[in-house]
Amino acid sequence: MLKDTACRIFSVLFNQYIREDTNLNFLEFDNPFQILIMTILSAQTTDRTVNSVKGRLFEAYPDPSSMADADISKIEEIIRPTGFYRAKSKNIRGASEMLVREYEGIVPDSMEELVKLPGVGRKTANIVLNHAYGIDAGIAVDTHVKRVSFRLGMTDNTSPDKIERDLTSLFPKEAWGKINFLLISHGRSVCDAKKPACDKCCIKELCRYYRENNSPDKE
Repeated sequence: MLKDTACRIFSVLFNQYIREDTNLNFLEFDNPFQILIMTILSAQTTDRTVNSVKGRLFEAYPDPSSMADADISKIEEIIRPTGFYRAKSKNIRGASEMLVREYEGIVPDSMEELVKLPGVGRKTANIVLNHAYGIDAGIAVDTHVKRVSFRLGMTDNTSPDKIERDLTSLFPKEAWGKINFLLISHGRSVCDAKKPACDKCCIKELCRYYRENNSPDKE
């Protein structure tokens, strides 16, 4: 895909999904520690489910020190609705322990340091950096971003790291922080995994999937 086409898609999606009062964060958080933990919890579940356990989790363990000292069975009980709760409990307590041990309880503000934490890959680190610190180190690639960017023709890759490289090469850095929100929003409202609603799509004329599935020889 040409950069000009990618920027046209960005402009249309921006006008479609972003207003002055739009909250660009799908997870509800109050500080860098909360967005770190909630993003770890968001794997293989919905943002709504993660948001639903926020109150109870952070009332019990409001900071890295208290989370690091927590009984892991108590953490498991609270986060059970998010799924994979045993692995997630291990990661969030392990990340908290490392924050206390290595970073004086402060969530790092660099990609290099964040990905050292248990349960943190580039996707989680990108979200934490953008949401908590306003730093655009890259573009977080989740299932929606992966699906929509591939259908549009922004990438031919399936590896999140390679997709991220393709996306960052298409868009100027000042747009990186919004790409994740726009592609997720479009994926949830229009470009469904099972059956995309191409008839309702505001960018169908710029979309590879639409062209390939609506050409004359398909009729």
